[in-house]
Amino acid sequence: MDKKWNLSEINEPQAKSLGAQLNIHPILGGLLINRGITDFEKARSFFRPSLDTLHDPFLMKDLGLAVNRLSDALARNESILIYGDYDVDGTTSVALMYSFLKNHTENIRFYIPDRYTEGYGISEQGIEYAASIDCQLIIALDCGIRALNMADLSKKKGIDLIICDHHIPGNILPKAYAVLDPKRKDCRYPFKELSGCGVGFKLLQGFCLQHSLDLGSLFNYLDLVAVSIASDIVPMVGENRILAYFGMQKINSQPLKSLQALIDIAGIKAPISVSDVVFYIGPRINAAGRLRHAHESVDLLISEDSAQLKDFAQRLNEVNKKRQNIDQTVTEEALRTIHEELPEIAKSTVLFNPKWHKGIVGIVASRCIEHYFRPTIILTENNGVATGSARSVEGFDIHAALGKCADLLLQYGGHAFAAGMSLALNKVDLFKERFEEIVKNTIPSDSERPKLIVDAQVPLDFIQFKNFNILNQMTPFGPQNMHPVFVTEHVNLVGSPKIIKEKHLKLQVKQDDTKVPIEAIAFGLGGLEAPILAAESFRMAYHIDLNEFQGRKRLQLIVKDIKFYN
Repeated sequence: MDKKWNLSEINEPQAKSLGAQLNIHPILGGLLINRGITDFEKARSFFRPSLDTLHDPFLMKDLGLAVNRLSDALARNESILIYGDYDVDGTTSVALMYSFLKNHTENIRFYIPDRYTEGYGISEQGIEYAASIDCQLIIALDCGIRALNMADLSKKKGIDLIICDHHIPGNILPKAYAVLDPKRKDCRYPFKELSGCGVGFKLLQGFCLQHSLDLGSLFNYLDLVAVSIASDIVPMVGENRILAYFGMQKINSQPLKSLQALIDIAGIKAPISVSDVVFYIGPRINAAGRLRHAHESVDLLISEDSAQLKDFAQRLNEVNKKRQNIDQTVTEEALRTIHEELPEIAKSTVLFNPKWHKGIVGIVASRCIEHYFRPTIILTENNGVATGSARSVEGFDIHAALGKCADLLLQYGGHAFAAGMSLALNKVDLFKERFEEIVKNTIPSDSERPKLIVDAQVPLDFIQFKNFNILNQMTPFGPQNMHPVFVTEHVNLVGSPKIIKEKHLKLQVKQDDTKVPIEAIAFGLGGLEAPILAAESFRMAYHIDLNEFQGRKRLQLIVKDIKFYN
């Protein structure tokens, strides 16, 4: 797909000044300025994150209420149920809360709803289970902000409910004992983009502060928080970056035994990056909830038995392989349907197939966007209703678009880029028409083509270890702190490119003024072999990476896109 390159503007005098203050290349100074880091003190905070700078948790609305209720429950040895969603954010949230609180009580259990029989969020079945075990307190994580009826049912059953969520609230909040969500309009918490696990972390941070507990006992689980932040793709700024920074350090030094088992089964080599978490650890945690039941993932995440963990990890690995096969089959069917049934002028993709697996429709929606760049919804049938996942493109708020279809939906929720919904089967065709009309009338024209944000244009001789070492200190990368992308003009091919695994391209490049060729890997761009061979020179967009092989370290380029001169 042809990408539009958007070159970030850099204030060169400011970049030069900051570069001089920090004794770094002016281009690196420009990268920092474009991330809001404009002086020495901000740079020091950015490059040297500190857990001491985490916000006071009691700034979050209802957090004091929640801490007091949790403290009372522990003091009275009440039965506590930890309730969470079935995705990575939800299961890591449950594992964090359960693992920490089990050190303070034995009267604790966890509950994950079944994706197929209960669906997303707090379910009636879950509340009934809590009542059956004489539960006095439910702590719901990564869900609940729109569970108005379930909050009422919980209260009717005499069970107090604490909601820890990070999704967008509706106009009315659930009547729970406490509702923690930084996106509440009346919440003055300074950072609004926490993951669900992050909100649970803040509750436990408040508990530790109130009882003068060593925060180290909580920080021991920061690797779980980092996995949630990476997998839920929340902005990698502010508190998220601090929590992920120290969580990734722990993953690379002394991970929980459960995460080590996943690292081993996935064959990940150190140093482990956020990308490794997203592509290797997260999918294995997610696999159980997609195809079977997510309690298997929580069972693994809370276990400390090495022999048991090896078995758990192996089972999740096998489920993930099965998920990959189903994902590939359904994606091929979806792409074929788009090609055969949707008009070329369509502004959106909405597909319904009752035979598709509910657990992978979100993945398939993302895959379709890679081929047809437009807001996409994939629906299947479950329990007599159409249910599905939505994924969007930059610049189009899919959650807001679903709000304009609310009269056709049984329920919906999510974010600007990703959401879930359900609707009656007889409303599917009407929904398709309505959604297409909304997209056609509201999507910005520059959202109809994928963009590649380019941080700076540089010569190849910029690629040196002293610059790479500074770039490496900007990790962890993620939304709003993306891996810097550079563009170099008039790149020349050295020798012949090699095709790897039929679709990737390996090549060596140089410019007239570079003495030593630089190796580049272009994933998924194998189709450009012939044009590259035919071109006198070309433009290359890439980020810089470190390649370690047999003890030798060298810099290489990870190519994002290539353009040719006319």
